[in-house]
Amino acid sequence: MKGYQVRNLDIKVGTFKGQIQALSDHQQYFDPTGSAAKAGICSASWSMFGQLWPASQVLAKAVKKIEIDGRRVLELGCGLGLPSLVLQYRGANITASDHHPLSETFLNHNTNLNNLPLIPYMDLPWGVVGPEIERFDLIVGSDLLYEPNHAELLAGLIGRVAKPSSKVIISCPGRGYRNSFSRSMAKLGYTLTEKRLPFSLGEKPPFKGRLLTYRREG
Repeated sequence: MKGYQVRNLDIKVGTFKGQIQALSDHQQYFDPTGSAAKAGICSASWSMFGQLWPASQVLAKAVKKIEIDGRRVLELGCGLGLPSLVLQYRGANITASDHHPLSETFLNHNTNLNNLPLIPYMDLPWGVVGPEIERFDLIVGSDLLYEPNHAELLAGLIGRVAKPSSKVIISCPGRGYRNSFSRSMAKLGYTLTEKRLPFSLGEKPPFKGRLLTYRREG
């Protein structure tokens, strides 16, 4: 790959063992065509999609054992796509989504790297109401609530893409906008169950991080 540096990381989630390609550091920026700038991604945040974050690993561990039969699954803000890879490995009907111009490239590479079938991908900006898409039974995402407007945008998106009966699972490392998001989800008819979890090796309780599970019956 030209224009940026990468590294391969060993991964193991349950019985899934393989590798995932990530950017080699947090300082890179590569936007020769201006596609990232057009998508609203600044130079300081450009490389964030290309890291293997603890929240992604927490979510991957959560989805390794959830019920997938008959469910259409969407990962929001997939980045490198580790939870989607685990779901694809399990045989789920998974679609990955992001808005970074290189997310699909890295997702496809990581899928091939692990000898899995390609995962369907959607460019899905949160704040843009696009054409109607088929709705999902299960929506998952990791560390999605790191900006003040994310709670409202994320809840609005879920309102457009979730089925009346649906589940949403978000791994959150302790962001301050979690409660605002939960209130917005309650207005959509979802009930919340949360579990405190460590997001780093050696972390001691009480843990800041949460696995947030929202359920709605249609």
